[in-house]
Amino acid sequence: MSSDQLQNRQCLPCQGGVVPMGREEAELMLPSVPGWQLSDDARQLRRSFTFENFVEAQLFAVAAGEISEDQGHHPDIAYGWGYCTITFYTHKIGGLHENDFIMAAKVNCL
Repeated sequence: MSSDQLQNRQCLPCQGGVVPMGREEAELMLPSVPGWQLSDDARQLRRSFTFENFVEAQLFAVAAGEISEDQGHHPDIAYGWGYCTITFYTHKIGGLHENDFIMAAKVNCL
């Protein structure tokens, strides 16, 4: 699936009871979200963005948070002077779901 296709999709609520995506499936989807990396255990999707200063990093973090709130799929966001790191995973299943890749594609559009 292309990045364009992912970014135009909506997250579907995950109620749990779903098996997290395995490493092989996650690695197949990874090219659709340039710049993102899998955690060592392939249960999280993470990307660090760099900025010229603190304000730009903070504005990016807020924009990513607003998109996430709109989609009902919330990442872990850490930011400081010149950086913002975003980590997606589906908390209810303790691993990756297609929603995480949808959100990564949306954040890439920022």
